[in-house]
Amino acid sequence: MPSAEAKLKKNRCANCFDCPGCMHTLSTRATSISTQLPDDPAKTTMKKAYYLACGFCRWTSRDVGMADKSVASGGWQEPENPHTQRMNKLIEYYQQLAQKEKVERDRKKLARRRNYMPLAFSDKYGLGTRLQRPRAGASISTLAGLSLKEGEDQKEIKIEPAQAVDEVEPLPEDYYTRPVNLTEVTTLQQRLLQPDFQPVCASQLYPRHKHLLIKRSLRCRKCEHNLSKPEFNPTSIKFKIQLVAVNYIPEVRIMSIPNLRYMKESQVLLTLTNPVENLTHVTLLECEEGDADDINSTAKVVVPPKELILAGKDAAAEYDELAEPQDFQDDPDIIAFRKANKVGIFIKVTPQREEGEVTVCFKMKHDFKNLAAPIRPIEESDQGTEVIWLTQHVELSLGPLLP
Repeated sequence: MPSAEAKLKKNRCANCFDCPGCMHTLSTRATSISTQLPDDPAKTTMKKAYYLACGFCRWTSRDVGMADKSVASGGWQEPENPHTQRMNKLIEYYQQLAQKEKVERDRKKLARRRNYMPLAFSDKYGLGTRLQRPRAGASISTLAGLSLKEGEDQKEIKIEPAQAVDEVEPLPEDYYTRPVNLTEVTTLQQRLLQPDFQPVCASQLYPRHKHLLIKRSLRCRKCEHNLSKPEFNPTSIKFKIQLVAVNYIPEVRIMSIPNLRYMKESQVLLTLTNPVENLTHVTLLECEEGDADDINSTAKVVVPPKELILAGKDAAAEYDELAEPQDFQDDPDIIAFRKANKVGIFIKVTPQREEGEVTVCFKMKHDFKNLAAPIRPIEESDQGTEVIWLTQHVELSLGPLLP
């Protein structure tokens, strides 16, 4: 909702409530109750009634004597704070006091400044008549009487100062001897969540209106594109931001794993999926000795030596059976299959440990082209569609060894 409406509702939702016991969201439950007919009291009829219930701590609105409602939305009974009138009067008083202070500050800013220019100097150069010439709308004397609106002084709010009490009401005689049932006493957190009442007993806990949540937008420091953008409709799940890594880095998945044995070479089938709409060139590289990222590898891996070309993503390709497949002249020893923007490849794995999980590591190098238009104007020396080669570290867990 707009910020003005949220401020009017004190940043709380009018229809949603939090459980006063465990602070989870309350849900509306429906039940059937029997009521007497107004025409014939001897006869009864079934009628739907709604109440609030918590699915975690089993608290219900019936525990505090709140009446059931005939409709599911709104109209729930709320306790009245006896100090509401006093607090509203204090708020109005301090608002009026702040307005007066603001007017006084504005009056001091617009006060006439003393002219330090000598009169002879101004007459010599003919500045006297210019300074004395009135300017339309610029007379400070018209602003000298700036004050509150007419009748504001007559409506000045006066408050009675709080009176200090010399004698405090004594505690009951059985206060120190009465046994305490902790299940009936509220916790400190429950009391602080309701500062206007601060209930002592659990029977005095009433549901609280749920706080409104705010969504902050986050922009990239370089290109100023949105990384996180708020959505007014909370039910909308459409992901609008297209500058995250999962939308540009080819996806690597394990399709089939053979029986892995110690020091025996096996062939594993992987799939590469292109998330972008243009062709992507991918090269798989083995990790070099002393690589800081290659710390979990337990097997030797042999990757395809040739560059792999992934077709662009086309949402309508999987539904178009008549579409002509592209001819990439694939090597059958490397490429197992190709379908739309997905390709299956073979890698050879040789476990180097006698027991434990088999983990392989390699590098994936691919080209990246930022097709999103930057917000800032691009300089002449910059190229908006420059191809950048990126390298990703890939770790695959292939499961346990077979004896």
